[in-house]
Amino acid sequence: MESIRCLIVDDEPIARSIVETYCSHLPELSVAGSCSNALEAKAILQKEKVDILFLDINMPVIDGVSFLRTMRNPPQVIFTTAYKEFAVDAFELVACDYLLKPFSLERFIVAVDKAVEKIQGAVVATAAINPETSPSKNEDFLFIKTEGKIYKIQHADLLYAEASGNNTRIVTTRQTLQPAMTFSSFEELLPKHIFLRVHRSFIINKSKISHVEGNRVFVNGAEIPIGSNYKEAFLRELGL
Repeated sequence: MESIRCLIVDDEPIARSIVETYCSHLPELSVAGSCSNALEAKAILQKEKVDILFLDINMPVIDGVSFLRTMRNPPQVIFTTAYKEFAVDAFELVACDYLLKPFSLERFIVAVDKAVEKIQGAVVATAAINPETSPSKNEDFLFIKTEGKIYKIQHADLLYAEASGNNTRIVTTRQTLQPAMTFSSFEELLPKHIFLRVHRSFIINKSKISHVEGNRVFVNGAEIPIGSNYKEAFLRELGL
């Protein structure tokens, strides 16, 4: 397996050192960087590939929760903090895990395993329909891994997708799935002539539209908002 690259962000040098030591016990992990605040982390994230972000919450300038909210396509985030009261905010942002200091190596490994499982799930989904690696560029389906299972989804059955924190909520004619992959990553997997972005948080299957009313589009009974920045392009795709 390709090395999992990690970034450690904590304003306490001892805390950073502990995480680095824990990382050294897991051969699949490599430390891409270690820094003391969110602004340094932002600079590293712009230059380096990072798969897992170990992020302290109580930091100067920008706290960890606020920093995560600024990220468009964040890596898997494992919060490391001495303050358990931030847990609700962390999980609302769909953090992978929340480590309360001082945490053991055993607990650290559990958190890393969760993150690695989500990363591998996203890779499986991407590789399954990547035009450069797929055996056929004309496939009418995709594979999505979530909750330990791999689902085959026909394009014709996919109604719409919705951004859900760091994950994506996929609604089909048969079921609803929520894989651990970002909304933008999922959008890249879809054929543009079938699926339309109508809102910053919604993609719809054009063939499943029943009608459009004002700033709303109805798909199989679901009412979906049309964002003002997307409406002109959306209507153009409909030939209007």
